[in-house]
Amino acid sequence: MAGCRGGVKALIAKFHHRKSKSKPNTTDYADNVAQVVSSPRLALLKWSDYSDYQAQVQQFYDDRNYELAWVRDGKPTDTTAALIALFADAAKKGLKPEDYDSSRWPQRLQRIEKIRTTHDTSDNSQDVVAQFDAAMTISAMRYVSDLHLGRVNPQSLNFDIDVPAKRAAFDLTTFLSDQLVDADDVPATIATVEPQNAMYAATEKALGQYVMLAQEQGGTPPQPLPPIVGKMVAVGGSYAALQPLLERLQLEGDSSTTVVPQFYDTGLAASVKHYQERHGLTADGKLTQATIDSMNVPMSVRVQELSDSLERWRWMPDNFINPRVLVNLPEFIVRTYEPDHSLAFKMKVVDGEAEGNHDTPMFVRSMRYVVFRPYWNLPGSIVKKEMMGHLNKSGVGYLADHGYEAYKNDGTVVTNFTVDDIAHQRYSVRQKPGPKNSLGLVKFLFPNEYDVYMHSTPELNLFNLTRRDRSHGCVRLEHADQMAVWVLQGESGDWDADKVSQAMNGTNDNRTVALKTTLPVVLTYLTANADEDGTVHFFNDIYGYDKELEAALDKGMPYSKATVKINPKLTPGETE
Repeated sequence: MAGCRGGVKALIAKFHHRKSKSKPNTTDYADNVAQVVSSPRLALLKWSDYSDYQAQVQQFYDDRNYELAWVRDGKPTDTTAALIALFADAAKKGLKPEDYDSSRWPQRLQRIEKIRTTHDTSDNSQDVVAQFDAAMTISAMRYVSDLHLGRVNPQSLNFDIDVPAKRAAFDLTTFLSDQLVDADDVPATIATVEPQNAMYAATEKALGQYVMLAQEQGGTPPQPLPPIVGKMVAVGGSYAALQPLLERLQLEGDSSTTVVPQFYDTGLAASVKHYQERHGLTADGKLTQATIDSMNVPMSVRVQELSDSLERWRWMPDNFINPRVLVNLPEFIVRTYEPDHSLAFKMKVVDGEAEGNHDTPMFVRSMRYVVFRPYWNLPGSIVKKEMMGHLNKSGVGYLADHGYEAYKNDGTVVTNFTVDDIAHQRYSVRQKPGPKNSLGLVKFLFPNEYDVYMHSTPELNLFNLTRRDRSHGCVRLEHADQMAVWVLQGESGDWDADKVSQAMNGTNDNRTVALKTTLPVVLTYLTANADEDGTVHFFNDIYGYDKELEAALDKGMPYSKATVKINPKLTPGETE
């Protein structure tokens, strides 16, 4: 077998110019390596099918004339040892250690060491060394790619984020060959491929803390806190498990008190309120069943939520890693950022209702227009489902009485029409601009095929709710005037608060301002995140997106990487 492979080695040496910038290594195993990577499967791997990386693995070795990359002078390199340590700690990155064969590397290392110390030069030992090297290349590629791009293609989950394009733009082969193989500081080198975003970094740090909490809990969660007797416990009331409650509040740092009170006192209430603020609950300090249920969630679930959030950060295109506008749907919050990535402000939002296929989708776009005093053009489906009942009962006068009007395709307003005309969509219906318009007095457009945008609203009472999934899919802003002033700063026209107020409350309807400088907008879904001050927050999986992601991850490698057609639940045009 060695003689046959010698011919392959000779051809490699003759016809290939070494492209890798890494230090040269031995070509003694070149034909063995070439043989190993000629197959899209490597049996010794947990996920033996690496067909999605085979072309890159072959290119990696071709660029180095099929030299070994991770074994030098018979010994695994320092880089190899560092990578194996990172694989073992993959859970702290929100990844699964066994995806990179974490538990299998010690035995492989022993085998390589035995071959070295016994000076075994047999064909079988050469195959073992070649397979070890190829396995490390594949695992390293998987690990680096997963950290840079995420594992699951979001398009397969109907999220309009083009990870396939991001994948194509990332030269994984060159990164491994020129930066990783001989890296002096492997963790620092690997960190360069992760999202360079402060919230991502804080979330990853938080994950490490929660991984330790989950390990302390072990495989069996602690005894759950008992249920509430009655609707809730207020200050001065009694609860059967005050000591376990205090210990639970201490677990995540919501309380530093060590003395167990005799009743539910103000100290406990303050700690409970802090916990509620972090978990998307009504933060009034009253001990409710919803609060108890949240506290009974195992730390392993919190670890998964943080991991899901990191996965979604990695999907972001490079030019959206630090967006100017970031809407976190389950948090019901929008954040805006200055060009230096510092937080400008954040405010409450209302997003799509979880019931009735009004889920606001995840996607990335650029804000291009601000429209003051907009019309709301009702799609035929909403006219049919939500307006015809009123028209049939009250007649065509219902439209004018409620600020609506009928119009032709060219925009001409129609005054002489019948209920039958509207029912058969001979004319369209729109709501006239003004304070009572469902879109409020200003909207912000980042063009997309779902007809989702941000806008103000006359229903300000909705912002008093803790759970605010109450729209048809669009994002409603608590302080849209503040958003308008911020968005238009620097634009021609000297926009300030007074000018924005005049545009919103004047008589110039449907006034569109095109932005000279577009703003990256991200609508994302983070059920766990670390806030600007490092405080860790958790939110309900209102749309079930976490469950869908986890189900996709449970299928294991290889994950789909091809472009997938998006089929979102939300019906374009039926938004508001």
